[in-house]
Amino acid sequence: MNTFLAELVGTMLLIVLGDGVVAAVVLNKSKAQNSGWMVICTGWGLAVALAVYAVGSISGAHINPAVTIGLAMIGKFPWSSVPAYLAAQFLGAFLGAVIVWLAYLPHWQVTEDRGAKLAVFCNAPAIRNYPLNVLTEIIGTFVLVFGVLFLVANKPSAQSGLTPLLIGFLIWAIGLSLGGPTGFAINPARDFGPRVAHALLPVAGKGGSDWGYSWVTIVGPVVGGILGAVVYAQIFRA
Repeated sequence: MNTFLAELVGTMLLIVLGDGVVAAVVLNKSKAQNSGWMVICTGWGLAVALAVYAVGSISGAHINPAVTIGLAMIGKFPWSSVPAYLAAQFLGAFLGAVIVWLAYLPHWQVTEDRGAKLAVFCNAPAIRNYPLNVLTEIIGTFVLVFGVLFLVANKPSAQSGLTPLLIGFLIWAIGLSLGGPTGFAINPARDFGPRVAHALLPVAGKGGSDWGYSWVTIVGPVVGGILGAVVYAQIFRA
């Protein structure tokens, strides 16, 4: 498997399990309906851990444009490979959302809440304030990239095979602690690819795809990822 395919598969797996847990919690007549934020954050944390386990040895399992760009900014990833990685991540996220749509096909018709249907695919803020929403995404993604670099540098942990699980714990913690204001996109592909799927797929009574918010989940994570990588590199001279 080449790195393009690995990033595609890893990001697709991330979205299948991540958007899947949101669908389980918010869609009507799901057996997990109303099981809450703890379940959603846990599902996303496990989704990231399993995706990293799946393709980490092949592509490094960036599965997130903010991680790819952040690593490139500090010289830990070649800029020449960035476009292919980003393309794989966005395509994988789109395909993952299509799979979730299929898995929950009977539930779209019986769910009246358009906002809940959109939430399965992409993010929306609890309080819509674009500058502050961007700030929240910057903070969350800063913690993600800074934390991932710190964990990856922990050689004994990496050798024992615990690093992907610890990265999953990091995602879990970010969701629980910082996810409330915006739903913690912290990944442009995670939001944009599924948002395109929402726009294109025949989701019953779906409403609009809220494109006015979509730039927040691109700008915030990219800026946060760059800052997290640069600050880490400066502190640890990496």
